[in-house]
Amino acid sequence: MKNILIIGATSAIASACARLWATSGSRFVLVGRDGGKLAAIADDLRVRGAAAADTYVLDVTDAAGHAPMMDAALGILNHLDVALVAHGTLPDQAACETDSMLALREFTTNAASTIGLLTVIAERIERQGHGAVGVITSVAGDRGRPSNYLYGSAKAAVSAFCEGLRPRLFKRGVSLTDIRPGFAATPMTEGLPLPALLVAQPEAVARRIVE
Repeated sequence: MKNILIIGATSAIASACARLWATSGSRFVLVGRDGGKLAAIADDLRVRGAAAADTYVLDVTDAAGHAPMMDAALGILNHLDVALVAHGTLPDQAACETDSMLALREFTTNAASTIGLLTVIAERIERQGHGAVGVITSVAGDRGRPSNYLYGSAKAAVSAFCEGLRPRLFKRGVSLTDIRPGFAATPMTEGLPLPALLVAQPEAVARRIVE
């Protein structure tokens, strides 16, 4: 049994991970913006064998809400075995090229909010001296591509942050994994002209993450 915090728990990959963890009787705190969707996922996890599944509604761009969320999660779980950060959006690149405020909002969602959450998680979990942190970034962060360089630059920022954070946590017995899926069949990519042979199913990605 594991005590698991999932931020962005309504995403396709995160919820697929949760379903796998639930079969071993894990306990969850599920965090996201949509309380109704979180409640439905929590109910499903209990049916699948989860020992407990609590929910917490949070807009991740509200940095002032990060620490209270973490305090509430630890109040429920006592300690963390796994923290998975899985939220994100896929910006409209063309719109971001002509609207600086939109570009900054999307960068905040995909980079700044994740960095803020990781800072809060790291400060709490390193006190334990054990645990694992997973962060879903993207292969889009490997280089700037004209088709999605706003999204890619945000993911690159998170990956660079993780490179520095990883050795700090390692010294305290905590692992940090930067998870970079390629194309996946999720609502985020629905309708995009992706090469079918290169598109993974969320369940397949989840199995790799859980392993």
